[in-house]
Amino acid sequence: MNKKIVALLLLLLATLPLSGCWDNNEPERMLYLNGIGIDYKDGRYELYAQIINFANTAKSEQPTSDETSQAEVGHASGMSLDEAVFELYHSVDQKVNWGHLSYLVFSEEALQQVKLSPVLDIFIRYRETRYQIWLYATKDPVEEVLLIRPVVNKAIILSKLGDPRNSYEQESFIKPASIREVLINMNEPNHETLIPFITIAENWKSIKETIKAPVISGATIVSPDDFKGFITGEKARGIRWMTNDTKRSNLTVRTENGNFISVVLENIKVKINPVMIKGEAKFDIDIYADGIIDIITETIKPAEIEKLLKEIVKEQIAATYEEALKMDADIYRLSEQLYRKNVKEWKRLQKDGKIELTDDSIRNINITIGKLSSNKKTFERTVE
Repeated sequence: MNKKIVALLLLLLATLPLSGCWDNNEPERMLYLNGIGIDYKDGRYELYAQIINFANTAKSEQPTSDETSQAEVGHASGMSLDEAVFELYHSVDQKVNWGHLSYLVFSEEALQQVKLSPVLDIFIRYRETRYQIWLYATKDPVEEVLLIRPVVNKAIILSKLGDPRNSYEQESFIKPASIREVLINMNEPNHETLIPFITIAENWKSIKETIKAPVISGATIVSPDDFKGFITGEKARGIRWMTNDTKRSNLTVRTENGNFISVVLENIKVKINPVMIKGEAKFDIDIYADGIIDIITETIKPAEIEKLLKEIVKEQIAATYEEALKMDADIYRLSEQLYRKNVKEWKRLQKDGKIELTDDSIRNINITIGKLSSNKKTFERTVE
């Protein structure tokens, strides 16, 4: 009798560890969010949620079928973002998992009408989401952005929006911005930061159809409580030369003969030195870069190429700076440089973390082209 009771007690004890799995969620009974679009119309938040189909993406980097949709987009609205999220829950079949959320896209209206910082707080306070969520802004409908599928039907979790670092390393135009980096930048002087601005382009085609793709077209300038605006196209080109995060970027210059030379600049190193002159803060900028010549259409000396490169880089830096000044934006974070290197003068000059900048706040831009090489070790045309 005693042996039976002991055996029963041991059996009960053995079942106790199993209780830890009883409340786990079964993967097949979950829906996984990959992207969120946020719009704002008529005093209401418009939420778009991109749910990915892991059955078509998880087995390999290449989806198994062109016919099966990789993602679907749901929509809900509410007076608050939380209300919109819970309204969305009314139309989903299973529990929604936020742990795979990769990116957020804000419409222009949302940035104008809604303060960015409280919106980001909602996502980082939720226990399932991560800080490594990429941020974008667009003037196009955010629903269309979320419906874009990757070129050649690659897995949507590896799309440009969900995984932007690979393409940035090949062409460093506007640096990808994660929630973590945006919060750090907005917490430090000048309390402004940049978010990539994307547009939808139909510049890819297959035999069956024209394919839409998101294009990084410029930068969005935001602060915790304000939206400054967009800098796009040629006016945004100076941003890439003012950050040490730039990996490589192309520059095409025109020679005196009207021909073009394409050079890839890499190993960018930037130093910004504040200088006090008669009580005003001025800034000297030193930029170092190596150049690799890709396309050359005439015989030209390296010194001439260097001169052309320096001129165009200076022009682009100045053009971007002037465009940002029109928005009262400190796009090169000059206020932070003064804060780091001369906090006494920064305290005297700052207002809400920013110092007043003028057209001549940048005193000098010194550019050094350390190495100028060609893959074929010649600066002459291959075929005359």
